[in-house]
Amino acid sequence: MRSALSTFNEVWQRKFRHSVLKQSQEFSENSSFLIGCSGGMDSMLLLHLMSQIFPQNIRVIHIDHQLQEQSAEWSKLVANQAISLNIPYIIQKVQVTDGNLEAQARQARYQAYLQHLQPNEILVLAHHQQDQAETVILRLLSGAGVDGLAAMQSIDYRVDMAIWRPFLDLTREQIAAWTAQLEIEYVNDPTNYDIHYDRAWSREELWPFLKNRFPKMQQALSRTSYLMQDASEILEEVLKVDLEHCGTAECLDLTKLLELTSARQRQLLSVWMKGDGQYRPAFEMVERLKSEVINSKSDAQAALHWNQFYYVRYQNYLYRLSKQEFLAEKLNPVEVESKHHFQMGEIVHYASGHFQITQKNIGLAPSLLNKKLSIIRRQGGEKVHLYGRVGQWPLKKAIQEAHILPWLRHTIQILVIDNVMLGVFTPKGFWLAQSPYCEQGGWQPDLISHSCDLVNGEYGYDKCSK
Repeated sequence: MRSALSTFNEVWQRKFRHSVLKQSQEFSENSSFLIGCSGGMDSMLLLHLMSQIFPQNIRVIHIDHQLQEQSAEWSKLVANQAISLNIPYIIQKVQVTDGNLEAQARQARYQAYLQHLQPNEILVLAHHQQDQAETVILRLLSGAGVDGLAAMQSIDYRVDMAIWRPFLDLTREQIAAWTAQLEIEYVNDPTNYDIHYDRAWSREELWPFLKNRFPKMQQALSRTSYLMQDASEILEEVLKVDLEHCGTAECLDLTKLLELTSARQRQLLSVWMKGDGQYRPAFEMVERLKSEVINSKSDAQAALHWNQFYYVRYQNYLYRLSKQEFLAEKLNPVEVESKHHFQMGEIVHYASGHFQITQKNIGLAPSLLNKKLSIIRRQGGEKVHLYGRVGQWPLKKAIQEAHILPWLRHTIQILVIDNVMLGVFTPKGFWLAQSPYCEQGGWQPDLISHSCDLVNGEYGYDKCSK
């Protein structure tokens, strides 16, 4: 890409320009850029430089958190600068809920970015080297691991967006000098100096104290983040192999998991719980998963809830279930009884799945077709004489021997006529019961899709299949 950026004598400014052009080659030729601009010094300089390097490919967005009386004036400043640079702009107001104000504001801001990002548009932010160093310190104090200490990446591809931070190798002093040189107007957010907030406290109180003892601390911490990014990439490669060995994104084979060293178990569980999310669980949450669920008795049906998912052990497998799956019995209760006239070839829908009425070598008498049959919910205590087996036995035992997952057992229903059990609808298919209505060339409901398909498009028994 060609540049119209003015020539400066300073070596670092020329190096920065070269770095920006080189980094931009990481993106496709049809990429465009959405500049996140708060109106502060860093983002206003970013806006000016990007407008000169990529004049035809950028927009700017300003998020008004409405937390300061001057916020409307800040919005006006960004809008006026965008107009003067001939750049399309967006002013988006957001509501910040109570709680951790820093975290809530960040979440609201990124939700607004997501709302406005277009296909092939890269979000560009003005985080610089001191921001990176502060992030490393704060994450170290919160007990972060390798991923946390890797901090911010220059180019960060996430599930829902791509973020570019071209200032990460610039110091705040360099940015201030360049801003003054270009005579760029900007605002000062008073919350940046309010030590009630962790980052402001780190910058105003902790940073000067440490820098007095370690003058090169900023560069050292920035280097640490790059080293941690390397370590994180290597760890990710190892964990990918471990996950392939131990299961899938939805299920882990505990026998295989326990073959790994304790450290690899902990790392695999952490990244497995993270899934497609942005953050790993806290160390304590992984330990709870191990102690409360994995190390529980195989029949205890222990469960742990974290980040909208339920983690459940069944036999020697660990499952990750959505709320819709785990709480399906409460969210989608099965009706006590229904009536139906079955017809050959039709598809019927029950709690355990979709079934098609099909002719079989052995099945129910054709005379039952078009008769009103009852489908009743399992109550517990029923006994069943399955076709081809000797004698009656508890339906509960048949369900256990079939390894039907506990969170799907509520979907089981019984087909009857005049108090005669004809069969059982289950997530693993229709079980034909021995009765006077069994005949050669009869019919049976044939399972064509399972109850998990009805919940969220997933088949529970395939969660552990590659």
